[in-house]
Amino acid sequence: MKRHSATWATIVLVAIALGCATFSWSSQGAATATVPVNILVSVEAKHGKEIPVIHREDVRVFHDKNRLQVTDWLPLQGEQAGLELFLLIDDSTDTSLGLQLDDLKKFIAGQPETTAIAVGYIRNGTVNTAQSFTKDHSLAAKALRLPLGDAGGIASPYLAITDLIDHWPQSGNRHEIFLISSGIDALQPGPDNSYLDQTIEHAQRAGVQVYSIYASRTGHLGHSFWRFNWGQNNLSRLADETGADAYFQGLEMPISFAPYLDEFARRLKNQYRLTFLAKPQKEPGFQRIRLETEVSNAELVAVERVYVPGTK
Repeated sequence: MKRHSATWATIVLVAIALGCATFSWSSQGAATATVPVNILVSVEAKHGKEIPVIHREDVRVFHDKNRLQVTDWLPLQGEQAGLELFLLIDDSTDTSLGLQLDDLKKFIAGQPETTAIAVGYIRNGTVNTAQSFTKDHSLAAKALRLPLGDAGGIASPYLAITDLIDHWPQSGNRHEIFLISSGIDALQPGPDNSYLDQTIEHAQRAGVQVYSIYASRTGHLGHSFWRFNWGQNNLSRLADETGADAYFQGLEMPISFAPYLDEFARRLKNQYRLTFLAKPQKEPGFQRIRLETEVSNAELVAVERVYVPGTK
């Protein structure tokens, strides 16, 4: 009888131990669960124009002080070079933009056949598409025209960009916008701009980079120093927080777009899709990250905030 009691006691203890081990493993598994996050990264040279070659083992990703696991580093070249580029012109831009149309046409003609280009105009807070995405670059070039100036309407260009991003069909290609605008928001011209905040958030969630080049606005708004100063600040922030770049030549429209378009084209040729594992919280939200590399003369340019789905 005592032997049977001892046997049952042993069985109970083993079951409890196994249960605790299972609970511990499950808790640890839940605590260390991760989700893959993809972002677009551009590689630049800190000095000169020779772009260093970067391999997956050269890239480090951190969230706070925690290093995250990099699972893929895909060069977007050859068969992986697919790009959907939306050339977006603010219709409130001064008509002197006409002097830059030849540079824009040359840029369009020089893009590889893997790039689909669309052309649209911001007017009254919406995007009027003049040419939908096409790999026939001559069609995209033909869609270019002079901006309407004052006829562009009084609205926020950022409302239009947000709407464009939200209605962009999903695909495995890169999604990038090249914006030509003063950046002036007639509805919220100061330092606090909820429309700009919204655009940045939607772009970060969708993985859309928004490059821009400053172009003077027509009319009185385009001659108000504090307005076009904030306009340039808006463009710079939009580019920086989406992993892109904004191009300026002082406070005036550049004499020639060509040097900036050439720089933009180089960026497009040196991009990678980075995949890393992030630890989700209960609620979905944004997490700040930073990228590092020890490769000499190399700089990794990307968003500093990524959207991570929740565990619920």
